[in-house]
Amino acid sequence: MPILGADMTAGTLVAWRKQPGDAVKRGDIIAEVETDKGLIDVEVFVSGVLEKILVAPGATVPTGAVLAVIREEGEAPGVAPPAAVPAAPPARLRISPTAKRLAEELGVDPATVRGTGPDGAITREDVERAAARPAVAPPAAPLAEADRMARMRQTIGAAMARSKREIPHYYLATTIDMHRAMAWLAEANLRRPVTERLLYGVLLLKAVALALREVPELNAVWRGGQVVRSEAVHLGVALSLRGGGLVAPALHDADRQSLGDLMRSFRDLVQRARTGGLRSSELSDPTITVTSLGDQGVDSVFGIVYPPQVAIVGFGRVAERPWSVDGTIVSRPVVTATLAADHRVSDGHRGSRFLAAVDRLLHEPARL
Repeated sequence: MPILGADMTAGTLVAWRKQPGDAVKRGDIIAEVETDKGLIDVEVFVSGVLEKILVAPGATVPTGAVLAVIREEGEAPGVAPPAAVPAAPPARLRISPTAKRLAEELGVDPATVRGTGPDGAITREDVERAAARPAVAPPAAPLAEADRMARMRQTIGAAMARSKREIPHYYLATTIDMHRAMAWLAEANLRRPVTERLLYGVLLLKAVALALREVPELNAVWRGGQVVRSEAVHLGVALSLRGGGLVAPALHDADRQSLGDLMRSFRDLVQRARTGGLRSSELSDPTITVTSLGDQGVDSVFGIVYPPQVAIVGFGRVAERPWSVDGTIVSRPVVTATLAADHRVSDGHRGSRFLAAVDRLLHEPARL
C-alpha cells in the first residue's frame, strides 16, 4: 500500500487491474485503492509477472503493507511470497537507537514498520506514524462522498497541524512585474491553435521549476531527521476538488518540459484530479508544492509546508498596480509571489535568492 502523503496511514484495496500470471511492466496500473483523496491508481515500478495477490478487494490495510508479489524478469519462479500482511522483516532490522526505544514505549513492533530513513532505516517519525495508524480492518463498503470529504478535511488538518508543530517556518514575499511575461504570452498564443494556448499560470510553474536549479535545497524532503535533496523537480500543484478538499499531485520533471508540454500535463492532471484517475506516484513524488488563489481574487497566499517537503510557493492574482519604471509611474500587471520554507533546511538569504530567480525568469519569458 503506497504512502500518498504524510497524512495517509491506510488505504482500501478496491480492485485489481491485473491477475496472477499476467505480465506487467514498469508504469502499468496494477490496482485501484481508495483513500481520503479519492480513488488512486497504483503503479508498478518493476517489470515481471504478477505471481500472487495477498490482499482481497474491500480490505483496508496500513501503508507499507504488501499487496501482491511480482516475480521480476530473470527471477526464478516459485519464490516464496510473504505469508501475511505486512511483509516479513529482513534478517537484519535497521533502526536507530532512539527509534527503538520509542517503539518499546509505544508498544510498536519494529518488524511491522516501513523505514523511510537512509537505506530503509526506521526513524522516530516512522515509529510515530506506525503507532497512529489503524489496525487492519475487515472489508468495508466504499465511503459516501460526504464521508470522504469529512475525512479528507480531517487528514488535511492533521497534516497541517503536524507541519506547524514540527517545522520552523519562515516566510518571504516579493512583487513581480508581469508586463513582459503577459505581453510575450499574448503574442505566443496568437501563433498557437486555440486548444494549445498557454495559461499564464504555466509560466509561473516553469519559472519555479527552473529557479529550483539555482536554489536546490528547496527541492527536497525531510526524512529521518535530515534533508534529502531531489535531483528531479516534481512540482506538486495544489488543486481544489469540486466536492471540497484539495490534492497536490506532481507534475513530473517540470523543469525539463517545454511550456507546451507542461500546459498539456497540467490540463491532464487537473482533469484526472477532479474526475478520478490520479496515479500513486503523482501523490507520493512531489518535491515542492505550488499553490495559487489568484483565480479567487486573492492578492497573496502564504502556504503551510506539506511534510515531508521543505517549501511551498504561493501566487496571488495578476493585478494592475502603479509601478515605477525609470522614474515614471505607470500601470503594470504585477503578481505577489511568496515562499514558506523550513528553517532547518534553508534560511531567508537562500529563500530570497530563490524568489529573485523566479522574478528574473519571468522577466525573460522567452527563456522559459
